[in-house]
Order: sequence, then structure tokens, then C-alpha cells
Amino acid sequence: MPEFFSFISEILWGSLMVYLLAAAGIWFAFRSRFVPFRFIRDFGQSLKSSRVAQPGALSSYQALCLSLATRLGSGNLAGVAFALTTGGPGAIFWMWVSAIIGMIISFAECSLAQLYKERDDNQQLRGGPAWYMERGLGMRWMGVLFSIFLLLTYGLVFNTIQSTAMAQAAHYAWNVPGFISGIVLAACAFLFMLKGLNNVARLMQWMVPVMALAWIVVSFGVSLWHANLLPAVLVNIVKSAFGWQEAATGTMAYTLSQAITSGFQRSMLANEAGMGSSPNAAATAASWPPHPVAQGFVQMIGVVTDTFLVCTASALILLLAGTAPATGAIDGTQLMQQAMVSLTGSWGAGFVAVIVALFAFTSIVANYTYAENNLIFLRRNSARNIWVLRTAVLLMVLIGSFFSLPLIWHIADVMMALMAITNLTAILLLSPVVRVLARDYQRQRKLGVMPVFDPKRYPEIKRQLAPGSWDDIPRS
Repeated sequence: MPEFFSFISEILWGSLMVYLLAAAGIWFAFRSRFVPFRFIRDFGQSLKSSRVAQPGALSSYQALCLSLATRLGSGNLAGVAFALTTGGPGAIFWMWVSAIIGMIISFAECSLAQLYKERDDNQQLRGGPAWYMERGLGMRWMGVLFSIFLLLTYGLVFNTIQSTAMAQAAHYAWNVPGFISGIVLAACAFLFMLKGLNNVARLMQWMVPVMALAWIVVSFGVSLWHANLLPAVLVNIVKSAFGWQEAATGTMAYTLSQAITSGFQRSMLANEAGMGSSPNAAATAASWPPHPVAQGFVQMIGVVTDTFLVCTASALILLLAGTAPATGAIDGTQLMQQAMVSLTGSWGAGFVAVIVALFAFTSIVANYTYAENNLIFLRRNSARNIWVLRTAVLLMVLIGSFFSLPLIWHIADVMMALMAITNLTAILLLSPVVRVLARDYQRQRKLGVMPVFDPKRYPEIKRQLAPGSWDDIPRS
């Protein structure tokens, strides 16, 4: 079974996904006239102007923290270690490249999610890829397919990975039995599953920045403490990225392919750009200025934070310790702990375990909100079905803590690819709408006025929108 999923993963990523992601990023960069980069500084104003949530909506800051909660998980530690063991130091370079591409894609998908948002029966803003597939493309069947993929990925597979990482970290640091870690994690996650979207968002808005800053500050601090080794590490990353070290042995092409594939895979697992997950958070925000593009800018910062800060911090620890490239171990969490211990002392294992536990907890809770969101799209959000979903999530958390399943990483790669293929197909088909949004925002910025999206200017788009989703936007 592991060989089967590994084979499918290699086909999807080696023959399709890398090229699809690169092509989509380049296409949207030109299609939008590079608006995502030209006005990226506007994200600060968007966050500052919408710090207070409105009734039935999250603030832009809460939506960003909610999306970061799913991004900041074991993929940022164990996933980076796994990328280094399979693709070498060069995989880190390609993670950075993938993140730049991912910023453009995230801008496109999150702008679309904000455009096609709607209110549910409780007047709560909802949206995401399934919604823009149904409303923008008129393809509800595609939205249903995507929702099923998301439910399987975020409701089951990813939660198992988070639980496994936490159990392994706690056992290595404090010799805590896996089942105890799993029970504690499942109990804490269950309490917040009952709280609802708004309460989860309020938790994430303070918890996510604290835990991210803790990892970034400590990891970069340790790296600076070993600053004399940093130049060699950076040179190694660049040389390995292009296979220059292997050119003499004739393995350059294979090494380059492995580095690119591993870098793109782990980058997507970490920052999730293109998968269609973060649009579920972007759609819940009451954006200010009231323009879909504003949420595109905000969510781009999530990609930057995740890959260029958190993942890079993890990579530096591993490379400075000098252990990752030489080992074939699958247990990336323990590898990270060993690296931190070698650089800082015995307290490093416990520190990594605490960070992994926090990342796992926030990821599982946020993953559940995404899964429940798509259950609503499927119109299967009865009380019974919601409890079935909660039970399934908790069961996978417990399973992950009891068993170390290398197979789950290969399944995750396959599920990520299926989600991304469906989502990227949709946003590419909707690229004319992304172009309209980007140019509308650019036009108003050039006029020196606050960008406000007025659907009446675009009758064809207006017909696709949910009634009242943009009609009640203040015009001052």
C-alpha cells in the first residue's frame, strides 16, 4: 500500500503538479499586471482598518490568523525535515520559489472567495472554492467534488499527521505514552469544536501569533548564535538546488528533480497556496476597504509568514545541526528535536515538543472549521452529520497518536494534489474575473480613492453573486 500511494504521488507531482503550479503563478502574475506585488503594502491598511469583527463576519486579522492556524502545523517542522531527507538542502530553495508562486495564486483564490461569499442560515459569511466553482463557473458538481476532497484531507488525513507529530515529540522529550498525548489533544480540540467559528477565530487571533513568534525568534536566535556557519549553509542550499554538486557524478538531473519536487510538495503542505484551503477563511472576513482584492493581499502575507519565516527557521536549525541531509529517517519531528538539542542543549527537545503541540492543536481546530464549512456547502450540515464529522476528526487524532504511519504522508501528498488540481482548474477558468478585480482595484488606487467594489459596474459578475453579498457595502 505505501508503494502504491508513493507511486501515485510521484506521478502527480513529478509529471503534473510542479508545472501546473508554476504555470498558474506566472499566468496570474501577468493577468493581474503584477498588482499583487505592486500594492502588497496595502495589506497593512486592510488589517488596521478591519481589526474589529462585524456581526456575522470575521475581521481581516482574524481571517488571516485562522488561515495561518492550518498552515502552521507539522509541515513546518517535520515536513521541512522530510523535504531535506528526500530532496537535500536544495529543496529549501525550491520551497522559496514555490512560495513566491504561491503568493500570486493565493491572491487569486482568496480574492475570488471574498467576491463569491454569501451568508448562511445564521447570517454568517461563508465561502471558498466550492462556492466560486458553483457561482462563478456554474459547476456545482465541481464544488461538490472539491468539498469531498477537502473533507477527507482536512477532516481525516491532515489531523492524523498533526497527532502523530505531537505524540512523537512528547514521547521523545518527556517519554509520554502516545495514547495520553492523543487523548489530551483530542479533548482540547473537541472543546473548541463546540465553540463555533467566531469563538475559534478569537482564540486564533492571539494564540497563532504567539506560537509563531516563539518558534521564529528562538530558531533565528539559535541560527545567529552559529552565524559563522550560516554562509556555508546558504551556499549549500543554492548549489544543491541546481544539482551542481552532483554534476560530476552524472546524477545532476535526478537530484535536481528530487529537490524541485520535494520543495514544491512541502511548500504546499506548509503554506497551502493553490490547495483551496485558505479561501475558506478569506471568505468569512468583512473586508475593509470593501474590495475582494484586499483579502487577496491579506492572505498573501500568510504565505510569506509560513514559508519565508517559519519554514526557513526550521530549515536553518536542521542544516546547522548537519543531520538532515545524511539521514533517511521518516520521523521528521524527532529529527528536528535532535537538531535543536545538538545546537542548544537538552531543553531543545522540550521546546520543540511544546511548539509541535501548539501547532497541532490550532491546526486540528482550524481544519475542523474548514471541514464543517464545506459540509454546509454540501447541505449536509444537520446536527447528526456534524457530530459524525466531529467523531471522525477525533478518531483520526487518536489513531495518529497510537500509530506512526509513514503511509499517511504519501496519502497526504496525493490528497493535496487532487485538491490543488480541482482548485487550480477553477481559478484558471475564472482568471478573467481575477483580471477584472485586479484592474478595478488598480484603477481606483490611481485615482487616489479608497477601492470599493461596485458590482453594478460589472453586470455579468453581478448576476453570479449571492443576493445582498455586496449590495450593503458602505460607500464612504
